Amino acid sequence: MGRMVLGIILGLILAPLCVLAWFKWGNLPVAVADPPLPMERQITHVALRARIAREMPGNPPIQADEANLTAGAEVYRDECAACHGFHGKPSSFAAHMFPEAPALWEKHKNKDVVGVSDDPPGVTYWKVTNGIRLTGMPAFKDVLADTQIWQVTLLLANANKPLPPAALAIVRGEQPATAPVTAAPKAKH
Repeated sequence: MGRMVLGIILGLILAPLCVLAWFKWGNLPVAVADPPLPMERQITHVALRARIAREMPGNPPIQADEANLTAGAEVYRDECAACHGFHGKPSSFAAHMFPEAPALWEKHKNKDVVGVSDDPPGVTYWKVTNGIRLTGMPAFKDVLADTQIWQVTLLLANANKPLPPAALAIVRGEQPATAPVTAAPKAKH
């Protein structure tokens, strides 16, 4: 009986020490080119889905009208398109990220879903607001106003529907961002 108890105690001590040593000596797959750990996607998605389900907001406080969809397209162009691409123009580096940044203007295979248009708006709002750890998805809660986050959320929720012409031109990358107007420097006398 004593040997069994000693074996259990040693197992409880040695197993975590072996895992810690594996981490310490750089054997954990941390490079983008490394293969994922077994069940890595499933493990991380369970926790992410549970957190979003617990914290996501309900109905959007704004309407998906022309003004909000166009404003959302401007936010998308300025903050999202570098990683997620434009309609018909994928990002040049999204495929080199791990996990790969999803193309938010591409139709899913064998479905009428475009990007995340099948997600409830609260899910997309949560992801834009909080970001997703270890994916490259930043948190925009300190970068964008709440209304801007809702505008881009509604734009993405309606990605599989016809968009207003101005919004469509922006998400196709046809309208570059306008430079802010600055005052000319005062001449010295």
